[in-house]
Amino acid sequence: MDISKLKYAYFIGIGGIGMSALARFFHSQGVFVYGYDRTSTQLTTDLENEGMDIHYNEDTGYIKGLNLFPDDTLVVFTPAIPSDNEELNYFRQKDFDLKKRAEVLGLISRSLDAVCVAGTHGKTTISTLTAHLFTNSEIGCSAFIGGISKNYGTNYLHSDKSPYVVLEADEFDRSFLHLSPYMSVITSMDADHLDIYGDKKHLTESFKEFAMLTRPGGTLILKKGLKNIGTPEESIKFFYSLNEKCDFYATDIRLIDNRYNFTLNSPFGIIPDLTLGIPGLLNIENAIAASALALSGGVSSDELKKGLETFKGIKRRFEYIIKSKEFIFIDDYAHHPEEIKATLSSVKALYPGKKTHVIFQPHLYSRTKDFAKEFANALDVADRVLLLDIYPAREEPIPGVSSELILKHMKNDNAVLCKEDDVLNLIKNDKPDILLTMGAGDIDRLVPVLEKNLK
Repeated sequence: MDISKLKYAYFIGIGGIGMSALARFFHSQGVFVYGYDRTSTQLTTDLENEGMDIHYNEDTGYIKGLNLFPDDTLVVFTPAIPSDNEELNYFRQKDFDLKKRAEVLGLISRSLDAVCVAGTHGKTTISTLTAHLFTNSEIGCSAFIGGISKNYGTNYLHSDKSPYVVLEADEFDRSFLHLSPYMSVITSMDADHLDIYGDKKHLTESFKEFAMLTRPGGTLILKKGLKNIGTPEESIKFFYSLNEKCDFYATDIRLIDNRYNFTLNSPFGIIPDLTLGIPGLLNIENAIAASALALSGGVSSDELKKGLETFKGIKRRFEYIIKSKEFIFIDDYAHHPEEIKATLSSVKALYPGKKTHVIFQPHLYSRTKDFAKEFANALDVADRVLLLDIYPAREEPIPGVSSELILKHMKNDNAVLCKEDDVLNLIKNDKPDILLTMGAGDIDRLVPVLEKNLK
């Protein structure tokens, strides 16, 4: 793919967080961007305001009217798009160059020094923080982020000078195997996406294959405890943890005014008195992973300290919606049992003795089927749980699989099934100390409604 020869890029599923970042990249290169998505969102509105042309109905007539030609047009699609999509099949029949999002990221990763963040948890926080650390140093970076950075208000950062590009290495659909990592992190390999992999063994094998893609002279950073992961002979391997001794770990962890202060121990020296700008003990571990990448890439200890302290986080990652002495409302993207467990643990540590109520929307029928017991165990920590209907995303219903499957395994007597229309009244009656909305579907539509009525 020679970007200099492209005039047009057409995105099928442009409203996705990864697709929209790619669209912004091509737009920044002077390529005219068109796109389709099923629904209009704040993100697609932002893209339109930036000068991209987006529509919301499958319409081959619209495409014909654009007079696009295969020799100067790239068509990018997401695996979430159904195979019978009319626009997708139109471009196939007309012999356009069609590429999955992951393939395009792979091409970009080969043209720059790719800093890749992989793992079943923490990818978005670590990649966004890593991008922030590089951006706030003399080195800089470009970045494709899996969320909206609160520091920059976007999911794409661009640098003409830096050799680095920060990417999320997504294991879904084995997408990360298209990448060419110069530096990377693997945070975890917990079972997930079993609709794709079948079992955890095949998921683990895919991560091992990703690790072996590390370029000669590159660096792989692993969460301590991940075993039997090799790297090419010419590359460097480090381990990180929260507070277990290894290459990168924290000591002197203290909670000061709801923000954690710590000392980072690393092969690049001991760096004391670091403060992370976002809350949550789980984010200290994420910060250690991001710091390992930044230091390995040449960011100085002073630049690291400033970057960590000024980091504002990502929308929908432990995001405070309301924060007062009387009431806390946090919105979080957690959609895997381990993520829910980590988020609730952080909340309990920050606000001991406070009653925590969770509104949870399960994401995918397959994930609910595979992890119903684990979801139940993770949610049992909350004082009250409202379970919404499953958000199906790309999937068709599976017989016998609903949110009730989770409820059946729960020991919490204060857990109930709930429709979206009933949420506000139930929360008003419950009057919780802390409210969490959790899930990766469209539960974020509830957030402004709850904010307006509970503020």
